Amino acid sequence: MKHRSFDDEFKKMTVELSKLKGSVKEAAEELNLDPSLLSKWRNKPEFNGGKIMMDIAGLSEEQMEIRRLKKALKNAELERDILKKGSRHLLQGRRGIYRFIAEHKSIYPVEKMSSVFGVSSSSYYKWVQDPVGFWEQQNSELLTKLKEVYSMSKGRYGSPRITKELNADGIKVSRPRIARLMGRNGIKSIMKRKYRVTTNSNHLYPVSANLLRGDFSTTGPGEKWVSDITYIRTGEGWLYLTVIMDLADRKIVGWSMDNSMGTTSTVVDAWKMAIKNRPPEKELIFHSDRGVQYASHEFRRCLKGLPVLQSMSRKGNCWDNAIAESFFKTLKTEMVYHRKFETKAQAKLEIFEYIEVWYNRKRRHSALDYRTPVQAENEMRKHRTEAA
Repeated sequence: MKHRSFDDEFKKMTVELSKLKGSVKEAAEELNLDPSLLSKWRNKPEFNGGKIMMDIAGLSEEQMEIRRLKKALKNAELERDILKKGSRHLLQGRRGIYRFIAEHKSIYPVEKMSSVFGVSSSSYYKWVQDPVGFWEQQNSELLTKLKEVYSMSKGRYGSPRITKELNADGIKVSRPRIARLMGRNGIKSIMKRKYRVTTNSNHLYPVSANLLRGDFSTTGPGEKWVSDITYIRTGEGWLYLTVIMDLADRKIVGWSMDNSMGTTSTVVDAWKMAIKNRPPEKELIFHSDRGVQYASHEFRRCLKGLPVLQSMSRKGNCWDNAIAESFFKTLKTEMVYHRKFETKAQAKLEIFEYIEVWYNRKRRHSALDYRTPVQAENEMRKHRTEAA
């Protein structure tokens, strides 16, 4: 086996790394060194800042704790100084971070700066050896991952959601960098078109008060549901879609699709699905617009005997049911406007896939801190179980 030789700078940095980690064994293993050799270097003044390492074998527990706290304080101060000097480089992406590390490596340990800025020291060293080649390779690998996410979303994701998806997969990258890569490679999210809201509120049925009052916040599922109806053009005529959404996790808990606007085939069928999927366990506010289907006696009979308070938007105020209408806008701009449905059966299948596979399970929602409805639902269920 070939004998390894080390220069003084390597020894000094190795000693500093072992101090930072607080473990000779850990630092030695990472560098493939004999721990006894590293201990020998630590006890030499020329590699230890002119100081001899203290023999800790005879220290009391109190002295060890004091020593640990001093070390932790020194480490915190070091991190503070690095962040204070390098904070503006964080806004410049990895290029700026690597430049800062290169300019300050004689002041701070490379490994420590890398840790503070959230980059790997190995990547930094690769950048030092070949900056241009490093970025070309990095961008090529990142572009491949970007295209995978873009394809998975069927072109629906822009740079914010692609960034969140990559971050969730453990890839540390900023939104501006993703936006730049998309721009250079002609990758764009699906273009959006205007969405029109239509409601038939010209009827003589009684209208419920607006109990929601624009407050879309909740403390958990089953508190506030919103609903709306829209129409989809097909080669065989109009298809009418009704959805019911739980505001807690933005999940579509009930839906129906039919050829007519009748109350039974729209809101009643969607309601039956919703209470089967998520039976009301406490007082629930069910909010909609003033459409005839929601105001009808047939639908109101469905709510009798349940802990449900019916709520309706103010006349002519689209903001009162903005979340439900926003869902339809998303559905149409991400999918419907980019399809030409020859038959109603084709439209039903694609809408089903959009709601149950894409929207509820895969699509990241900004209102949920870029989680999916299923992720939000599972987290809320877990917290509720732990609280019980």
